[in-house]
Amino acid sequence: MISIETAKELIVKNIQPNSTSIKSLNFSLNHYLASDVISDVDIPLFNQSAMDGYAFKFSDKQLTLKVIDEIAAGDTKRVDVKNGEAIRIFTGSKLPESCDTVVMQELTERNGNELIVKDEGLKFQGNVRLKGNQLKKGAVALKKGTKLTPAAIGFLATLGIEKVSVYEKPSVAILATGSELMPLGSSLKEGQIFESNTHMLNAAINPFDVKLEINVIKDDLNTTKIAIKSALDKFDIVILSGGISVGDYDFVKECLLENEVKEVFHKIKQKPGKPLFFGKKGNKLVFALPGNPAAALSCFYMYVFPALQLMLGNLNPFLPSLQLPLAEKFIKKEGRAVFLKSVIQNNKVELLKGQDSDALQSFAIAHGLTYIPSEKDVVEQNELVEFYLLPQYVG
Repeated sequence: MISIETAKELIVKNIQPNSTSIKSLNFSLNHYLASDVISDVDIPLFNQSAMDGYAFKFSDKQLTLKVIDEIAAGDTKRVDVKNGEAIRIFTGSKLPESCDTVVMQELTERNGNELIVKDEGLKFQGNVRLKGNQLKKGAVALKKGTKLTPAAIGFLATLGIEKVSVYEKPSVAILATGSELMPLGSSLKEGQIFESNTHMLNAAINPFDVKLEINVIKDDLNTTKIAIKSALDKFDIVILSGGISVGDYDFVKECLLENEVKEVFHKIKQKPGKPLFFGKKGNKLVFALPGNPAAALSCFYMYVFPALQLMLGNLNPFLPSLQLPLAEKFIKKEGRAVFLKSVIQNNKVELLKGQDSDALQSFAIAHGLTYIPSEKDVVEQNELVEFYLLPQYVG
């Protein structure tokens, strides 16, 4: 049995980014850049006005200026503005080379073609976006590993970039094991339960927008072995839930090994989720999660979530964490590290009722997971704890 820290280290050590491809900018959303993007242009491309107003020489600020022309956004004409002159200009318009300052129109007084600047606080190059001020030609626009958000895509479009090198998204198979599991809409018989883990894991993986297949299989050795083989043949990541402990009908580990999956680790000194298995077959990844839903979801967020992020090319794959004071004293009964479903109230962490491995009601309202290390038996009120923020609450 290994520590949580060792498990995380082994995740990072054993997972490489997926293969790369060239994608059109419009089809790159939520991919991660596989290489630095170098700008071929200055941003802004030219000195431009940041306001609707008037452009002139700053040295003429105190004079009554003569308005000689106007330049709208997109105009390519050249206008020579001499001393004592000004030109009407609009947001985004190219600044004449002979001008260095723009006054916003609300802070002027105009009478016919005569203009008085009434902005006492106006400074040299005020309201001007200088060429290359945001980004110089030849500089790194976005670094390798950057997620292509709508803002990132918009930024690259301003550089004239049409295609980008990105990491491909992995494909994922989810296999839930358990003869007691029945689909939604079934009439349950005694001893049967509704299958929930595939719905839960599907929802957790959906934001990644990956190819996904889901199957539910009975607790049968041969059926389990065949289902795992099929999944390994077709998918980059195989996630199982249930059947990874030591019960008489827990066949998952045996079937994984028979399918030539190499064990990286099995069992972590943690609660919930002690029996978690992580293995590889070539470049294929396998995670066998506990069957209890809350334990399965905790393991997903702490280990499978960062594995997906690493394959996508994210250089910061783990859930973000905060150091926050604990609202009430907590005493840990066991020697294992624990992840506790929690909420943030009044800038403190409050532990929720219902911390059992099967308790999803508390998980449904949790903001994140509070981590108490194995060597810590007592956490005093207002003592700082590490709090992992769930993805839906990030940002």
